[in-house]
Amino acid sequence: MKKAGGIIAVISGISGTFAAIITLIVGGLGKAFNAHDATTIVNLGFGGVFFAFLTIVLGAVAMNSASRIPGVLLILSALAGAVLGGALVAVCMALALIGGVLALFGGGGSVSAARG
Repeated sequence: MKKAGGIIAVISGISGTFAAIITLIVGGLGKAFNAHDATTIVNLGFGGVFFAFLTIVLGAVAMNSASRIPGVLLILSALAGAVLGGALVAVCMALALIGGVLALFGGGGSVSAARG
């Protein structure tokens, strides 16, 4: 389950990166047309890029980690990305939250070791 959580987190981080880029494009267009609060949208896009990259890294670490720390950090990164990344990134970070929970509570042993 840890590997599945890590894979889900990496996929979510990649899609979150694309969502953050879309947020940056929309914010940039808003700034070009002098829209109200366009700077806030650009800042949300940069926050989304940061937390999406962090989610990718933590997902890769959580796949082969024996401790639960990457799972906890992945959950925190998903929550922070959902709050500080904008609406599109928040949708992707919901999937990263599920991956973090799987990485945190997923068993590290194999199926045959659990039976015996």
